[in-house]
Amino acid sequence: MGIQERRERERGARRAAVLDAARTLVLERGFNATTTKVIAEKCELSEAALFFYFQNKDEIFLSLLFEGIDFTAGLLDKLLEAKLQPIVRLRKLWDTFSLINAEHPEYVHVFGYLSRPQATANISPDVRADIAHKSGDNFRRLARLLEGIVPPGRTRVAADLLWSTFIGLNSLNDTRRNLGAPAHPTKGDQKAAFELLLRGVAADIEDGGR
Repeated sequence: MGIQERRERERGARRAAVLDAARTLVLERGFNATTTKVIAEKCELSEAALFFYFQNKDEIFLSLLFEGIDFTAGLLDKLLEAKLQPIVRLRKLWDTFSLINAEHPEYVHVFGYLSRPQATANISPDVRADIAHKSGDNFRRLARLLEGIVPPGRTRVAADLLWSTFIGLNSLNDTRRNLGAPAHPTKGDQKAAFELLLRGVAADIEDGGR
């Protein structure tokens, strides 16, 4: 292995360590308290050394965001390839959302990062465009999964509804936990909420989408 290749591998390993530290801290502390200083301490780097791998905190969070978008894309592609019956596909879609939250809850948090005021202030136009393109591709995947389930012309709004329900229910759970209240809706509650949506979709199919 050449010197340059070794350096690149070491750099990649350091970046991965920083991201692993950030994903843990986001869940423990939230975005505001997850500073570059505490991230550096978590992965045993000086803050100055951390800036060798990432320009700022936004770049770290955006790297996690891109990870989450790509992870979600892979799961949705598998579901598209499965060629399931429409209603079965819809139920599997919620299972897919639940899998994201179970395996990578930090992605669910980071998906809401760009809704924060000034979240894109330090993001270049090219990066913003890349995020919009990649996340748009995922919504188009969702819309394709809903073909044959909701009437033509409604697949995109139905995709928005399902995704916002998933993100919103998890956000509500976090809010209540942060307030010291019982953490709910539970996973069972979330599944029940989805079943209510499913009944509405099924009714729409039965009446021809009127």
